Amino acid sequence: MTHTPSESRANQGIQSRRFSVAPMMDWTDRHCRFFLRLLSQHALLYTEMVTTGALLHGDRARFLDHDASEHPLALQLGGSVPAELAACAKLAEDWGYDEVNLNVGCPSDRVQHNMIGACLMGHPALVADCVKAMRDAVGIAVTVKHRIGINGRDSYAELCDFVGQVAEAGCSSFTVHARIAILEGLSPKENREVPPLRYEVAAQLKRDFPALEVVLNGGIKTLEECRTHLQTFDGVMLGREAYHNPYLLAEVDRQLFGSERAAPSRGDVLRQLRPYIERHLAQGGAMHHITRHVLGLAQGFHGARRFRQVLSVDVHKSPAPLSVFDHAIELLGTH
Repeated sequence: MTHTPSESRANQGIQSRRFSVAPMMDWTDRHCRFFLRLLSQHALLYTEMVTTGALLHGDRARFLDHDASEHPLALQLGGSVPAELAACAKLAEDWGYDEVNLNVGCPSDRVQHNMIGACLMGHPALVADCVKAMRDAVGIAVTVKHRIGINGRDSYAELCDFVGQVAEAGCSSFTVHARIAILEGLSPKENREVPPLRYEVAAQLKRDFPALEVVLNGGIKTLEECRTHLQTFDGVMLGREAYHNPYLLAEVDRQLFGSERAAPSRGDVLRQLRPYIERHLAQGGAMHHITRHVLGLAQGFHGARRFRQVLSVDVHKSPAPLSVFDHAIELLGTH
């Protein structure tokens, strides 16, 4: 089932941001999100960042369509023109999204030139105007994902000024990537690794703004770490670890949300994914659009290398790719 603007809203709303999977370019597309939802019913999922220009002037359905099962689901926007962000937030609401999130964290040169991402941390009044315009346009939640600073504006006082101005504009939920962004000389990958993680800065922010929801992002790899951070923060957001080791999500509902639902086995997840793949193939899609997202499912499991080979190499050579997919399921057995 695909959500379109003509359909009635069937979303569940944001029950909790206690655990979420970060928006990641080229990774958290609709196929990835469908797969991740099979592992966790409660995790909040985010789209890739979509620019306002892409939505206002491009193929909206390509960026906004999603399966009803993906909820709770947030759309992340990149932009800095309040009226354009308001129009795109309205599109998100019309398409049934539960939240719209403004990207104030991406450090890439390409988005900086369009006044998108982390460079906006140097313009808190503009971000506040953007948030107010979006909040005035929609009834769904408007949130912000940001860094703890940028080079040249990385003091704690400046971070508080940023959060304070944006909060006054009506944002009550902030996802904090606990690193600064260095806007010149580092690639986006290096910006996820070189600036040191400073969880203590994010923790101080939560203490100084106790009424705000503060979700921690950056470098979190295990559910044990999640539980520790949840003693300080309102939520945790995992990025690359959730993608490269997705089976970690199978325990999220039980360990972090108190669910009594048994964790699905790896094989069960792929069996549930199979009808979705069949529909995608019937619509003219390619197997790798989906299977590229599941290669990490066998991470830490005996036979993981063979599993990845089957789904990334063998599947392209076979005239019957679903049979190859079935073989991948057999490799996982009941684990």
